[in-house]
Amino acid sequence: MSQASRSTLSRSILSRTTGFIARAGFSHSLTPARNCTFGCTYCYVPTMRIYGGLKPEDWNHWGQFTTFKTNAPDLLARELRPTQSIYCSPLTDPYQPAEAAEELMPSILDAVMNRPPAVFTIQTRGPLILRDIQRLVQLSTLTSLRVSFSLTTDREDIRRWYEPHCATFAERLSVIRTLRDAGIRTHATLAPLLPCNIEVLAGEAIAATTEDLVGDPLHVRSVKAQGATTRDAAFRISEHHRHNEWFDPVFQAGIVERIEAITAAHGRRFGVGEEGFSWLSKRF
Repeated sequence: MSQASRSTLSRSILSRTTGFIARAGFSHSLTPARNCTFGCTYCYVPTMRIYGGLKPEDWNHWGQFTTFKTNAPDLLARELRPTQSIYCSPLTDPYQPAEAAEELMPSILDAVMNRPPAVFTIQTRGPLILRDIQRLVQLSTLTSLRVSFSLTTDREDIRRWYEPHCATFAERLSVIRTLRDAGIRTHATLAPLLPCNIEVLAGEAIAATTEDLVGDPLHVRSVKAQGATTRDAAFRISEHHRHNEWFDPVFQAGIVERIEAITAAHGRRFGVGEEGFSWLSKRF
């Protein structure tokens, strides 16, 4: 196990959903680890603290390590049911950098294949998912499988400032195309919407996938009175580089309208928030 990895035994692995994910139509969430070694500056999860299943060491040292729930496959053998709609994961990226050494996800996917639920959706920004593409192809014959792959910006300077441990725009587009070509239903998820060239971001996303686009602006407290919100680190970056407007709700609404127009011109939809994420929970 790498220095960025720790392990723990969990009492359960599937959680009944609440809030946003429940309203989007998922019955359960699957979180294979605590903390995330992508360590994105805007990530809302550490702002949830204990309500996100975290410990003080997690939110005080976000992104510096992750703690894997190593008995997750065994727990899934007991907890999986054919009626469940599962979102993996709202609290950590299942294909974060530390997973490359840990290799927990292959065993998790095997457990899901042994007792397939109705819907299984993977949310990630990690090219490492291609390591498991054969398992995903097999799983797609057993359940309604979707991959929601995050695209946040087409600009490399923005990526390096906000999410330096994430893959480039070009790499992410390549992953989406590879998953698509393997027959896996893959959505380009424009979330959170970082400073970018909207026409390039949306256009390339449309070209890379046959599915509708999902997305969300950066969370801001002025429109989200309670719950998780964008970390202060992202606000400091926006102040320093003078693109604060991307945190302004009126500006964000304009960006969403522009993406909706672009997708509509290509016969697609762009769903924001619960609407878009509800498309990821549908059976097909």
